[in-house]
Amino acid sequence: MPAARALLLQVVALLSTLLLRQALLSFASVVVSLLLLAFLQGLIAVALSYCFGLARWWLPIQLLFPVTALLVNALQLPPVIFLCGFVFFLLLFWSTFRTQVPFYPSLTSTWQAVDALLPQEASLRLIDIGSGLGGFLLSLAGRRSQGTFTGIEIAPLPWLISRTRVFCSGSRAKFILGDYARLDFAEYDVVFAYLSPVAMTALWRKASAEMCPGSLLLSYEFPIEGVTPDIQINASNKGAILYGWRI
Repeated sequence: MPAARALLLQVVALLSTLLLRQALLSFASVVVSLLLLAFLQGLIAVALSYCFGLARWWLPIQLLFPVTALLVNALQLPPVIFLCGFVFFLLLFWSTFRTQVPFYPSLTSTWQAVDALLPQEASLRLIDIGSGLGGFLLSLAGRRSQGTFTGIEIAPLPWLISRTRVFCSGSRAKFILGDYARLDFAEYDVVFAYLSPVAMTALWRKASAEMCPGSLLLSYEFPIEGVTPDIQINASNKGAILYGWRI
């Protein structure tokens, strides 16, 4: 898990920094400021992260984490603020450290691109895996009243927001709290995913094993390595691609 590796490397960087501080103090009587030590720890963490193959986007996080922690500590904020922040982000991201699928809502332009590819059968059964706040399914269910539109979300807070929106709007969309790996994809005509590159290989294995002939797997932004898509269209003004595979 990259998050656990990043934390471990940060601990190694901290220990290295403390050893260096002690050496400078003992042999050269040099006292280094805490801010400079924090910056040095960040540099060591960046070097270690690069050497151990963490993704590039981890590097600025590793660099800024010690300095940010030091500056936040200097504010002397009440501990309850940190507890509330921890609980909020836990409920929002939940097991992102394990699944490596962050919370990142899709755009209206993506919904429109997916909608244009959907079969026109009234009894269409679609599942949105990683459904977030539920906007896509609520929009779709509002236009196609006879279809079955289900979302599954592993993080409690987005799922709760989705359920609340269903309650307030009276929508026929359904939202499940859980891991899509436990679903049977044979129950759906279309599977739509907006996950991450790390999750795509496992998704393809499950889809190709369970989805029925004639069904459709759609993925926004992330292709499946080694599997040529049957559909590939521009789904946003930023150039993001919607990929599709006919089973």
